[in-house]
Amino acid sequence: MRPYSKISPDWWDYTTLDREILDDAARLTPDDLLALSRPGFTVRFYDTVEDFYLAEALEYITSWRQATADRPAGICGPIGPTEQLPLVARLVNELELDLRHAHFWGMDEWVLDGREVPESFPLSFARTDMELCFNRIRPELRMPRENIHFPKADVREYVESWKAARCVIMQGGQGEVKHWAFNDPPRREGPYRDQPPSPEEYRRLGTRVVDLHPMTIIQNARTSGGGVVTNVPTQAVTVGPVETWQAEKVSIWHAGCHDNPFGMRLTTLMISKRLPDSSVPMSLLADHPNVQFNFLRSGIGTCEVEMH
Repeated sequence: MRPYSKISPDWWDYTTLDREILDDAARLTPDDLLALSRPGFTVRFYDTVEDFYLAEALEYITSWRQATADRPAGICGPIGPTEQLPLVARLVNELELDLRHAHFWGMDEWVLDGREVPESFPLSFARTDMELCFNRIRPELRMPRENIHFPKADVREYVESWKAARCVIMQGGQGEVKHWAFNDPPRREGPYRDQPPSPEEYRRLGTRVVDLHPMTIIQNARTSGGGVVTNVPTQAVTVGPVETWQAEKVSIWHAGCHDNPFGMRLTTLMISKRLPDSSVPMSLLADHPNVQFNFLRSGIGTCEVEMH
């Protein structure tokens, strides 16, 4: 039987992996990370914060420029990071990019009492997208409101929206539990008491309401809520692997703010070496045909012990 989690024994997570994989990841240098690129998986470094977030913003422009009346297209984007969002609006305005045939999918949203939170909720992801990006685009250039798709607890409309346009790129960050969107590791219970779901089983999951891993709740309190854990919901609705595999490219942005030096190394290694394991959900992207990891060089850090 695999080890119990060091973080929460009722859940699966990366601490249940074989120690050899964990140790191999911790030893990786930045040059080692670059060398892990392979066909279908690209590792790219950016030397400045400005270049990093501009490159992330340009993926929106690249995707939306491909949208036509006959073949609408769009991008699925995260909250976390958010620094790219005002840049997207500025670029659209400066380039006078007409978005009438463009689409956008939000990745996830908090759920309270069985319903997605309203945009008035302080931590609302939809509110953040609208305030930091879409409301800053000149009205004559904005995409129609019906082309902006935010997930809801009743997922049917959101799932159907993926048929309306091709998703050129799905962006994401990486959380401390090694998720993209809120595709967290599952609880360690029932049929998953001794082994987590197989990669094939996990990949069959679509957009759904999920219970959040304790690490995810604590991380979001730290990064967005001033550490007030009690203000962070314990459920969310998230885009699933099914929709992720409809995206032509998955682009993950590692600024060093949301996951730590070890976590960024671990998923890079597992994707490169094709070691998918649902206790590390990001590692399932090993089977996606076009994945890119983008690192801010100054955020890569080191796994060496340094007491503070």
